[in-house]
Amino acid sequence: MSDNPTFQQIKSEIDASPVTLFMKGTPVFPQCGFSARVVQILSHMGVPFRGVNVLENAEIREGIKAFSNWPTIPQLYVKGEFVGGCDIVTEMFQSGELATLMSENGVPHSQAA
Repeated sequence: MSDNPTFQQIKSEIDASPVTLFMKGTPVFPQCGFSARVVQILSHMGVPFRGVNVLENAEIREGIKAFSNWPTIPQLYVKGEFVGGCDIVTEMFQSGELATLMSENGVPHSQAA
């Protein structure tokens, strides 16, 4: 994996912030409903996160799917670990698991669900 420059770039994006969201668009201007939903959840929880706009780079857009072995975008990473896409993040938020995950990883957030 380390020979792949796209994977190296993805890894550096993930390592740049405790919470990273690979998404279509930006946190201020999401360009798909699924990305918008995850941004809304993270914002509602007060989680500081870094958005990576996959629409700006086709190699990242395709590479992230191979990197995580997950076929869809958005993709959420917390402390370098892949959490999931929109449906998983939504379910975790609704059940309180997402707040627990943030707490366990020392990520500041509000407990609101």
